[in-house]
Amino acid sequence: MANEINHDFDCKAFSAKRMEEFVLLHFHDKFLLRTNDLSNRDQILGYLGNLSKDPDIKVLVIFGSPEKTGCQEYMDFYHLVMESDKGINAIHRMYNVINQLILAIVRLDKIVIHCNSGKVISSFLNISLACDYRIVADDTVFQNPCLQLGLLPKGGGAFFLQRIIGLSKSYDVLLSEKDISAKEALEMGLVDMMVGKDSLEEAAILKARLFSRKPKSSLTGVKKMLNYSLKDLEEYLNLENQELIRAIMSSEIWKEYWA
Repeated sequence: MANEINHDFDCKAFSAKRMEEFVLLHFHDKFLLRTNDLSNRDQILGYLGNLSKDPDIKVLVIFGSPEKTGCQEYMDFYHLVMESDKGINAIHRMYNVINQLILAIVRLDKIVIHCNSGKVISSFLNISLACDYRIVADDTVFQNPCLQLGLLPKGGGAFFLQRIIGLSKSYDVLLSEKDISAKEALEMGLVDMMVGKDSLEEAAILKARLFSRKPKSSLTGVKKMLNYSLKDLEEYLNLENQELIRAIMSSEIWKEYWA
């Protein structure tokens, strides 16, 4: 295409590269800490907004950061911000950034494929659940550190899980401290494909090409119809924020910060 738009981009929070009729977007490390820099929020939301204006792009592939420390990253974030002068405001900002990212993914008129590997905490799992298709490497382990802190998983987990795996299995995922392997996630329906770690990007590109062969009107129309039941998502995410802040303020674990 002679007049194709260049969607290549690189910043602290993520990098992106256009390939044919799809874009590969890689998140960088320390995502939770980066949520307190509003310039990072503006860059990712602005990028997705510009992407939505390009009718030639049919698919967005999102890769989670390969440099993750699992539960420790999550706990370090909470303890760091609570001990700083930002405190609850930093946590509230992180919640709002995740809300905006999830809504942008759901509303994007492109098929969104999410890819991940290694240790994945519940907030990042939830971001993947907002996407249309999920691919993981066979070394992926989903972890839920929320219960250790007396909190709830942020990112629409309860909202999406009921639709994907049903109510009873959702309780198992949300209230379990047991890690979920890639194989278990595939069997449960949390992900759609499992591949070798070295084949993750190749599998994502192949899947993106398969989607890209479909007419754009069909892709966007099917996504709108399948996402019709998500019309209450924004209201749910605001409720989720309220419940999380309430949990922090009332939890015995956090009392030392309010003394």
